Amino acid sequence: AVVTVYISKNTTRDNALARELFGNALPPGGKPGLEDSGLGSGIIISSDGYILTNNHVVTGADKIEVARVGDQRMKATLIGADPSTDIAVIKIEGENLPVMTLADSDKLRVGDVVFAIGNPLSVGQTVTMGIVSAKGRQIGLLKGKEGSGTDGAVLEDFIQTDAAINMGNSGGALVDALGRLIGINSAIITPSRGSVGIGFAIPVNLARFIMNSLVETGALARGFLG
Repeated sequence: AVVTVYISKNTTRDNALARELFGNALPPGGKPGLEDSGLGSGIIISSDGYILTNNHVVTGADKIEVARVGDQRMKATLIGADPSTDIAVIKIEGENLPVMTLADSDKLRVGDVVFAIGNPLSVGQTVTMGIVSAKGRQIGLLKGKEGSGTDGAVLEDFIQTDAAINMGNSGGALVDALGRLIGINSAIITPSRGSVGIGFAIPVNLARFIMNSLVETGALARGFLG
């Protein structure tokens, strides 16, 4: 039920240097059609193809594709995303797809054994093991850090784990010893861009609530005062 998510973005190359060398014969702006690609992970949570992943995995994507282990890529559609919690839902066409069982993340205890599943550094489907290091972490301090996806917002109630999480693990599964989903791997603190044993996952109870709203309306409505 854990898949690899491939994204592509159309980029623009600046022609400023070319204009400096060759004059204004070149049009201003850039050269469209260049492609910037990225990779993350996702989790199938319904047999008809709804997939949980991170917002920062798919944000700005012009094309999203998904591949299960041993399968070819298939087109995916963005259903909705919530940048504040870094949750996104995408969908592929399919029937009777394997589905990840969702656990109750409120019952997690510090010290519980957990496994992180995803496609780190594009090496292929990988499982790493660790424990729940802490609960209720805030990761707003990660602005500018690799894989945060928070843009400086203070995100609360994250699961901290020492299971190895690297680039490409984002949006993948953090599961308990029974293989049930307890969190969505989302961020790391690292001075080296690699795992140093401080990773964060969005609790599945929060992800479930946001997912239901995104599937129903395409957005998350929040209450406010004022």
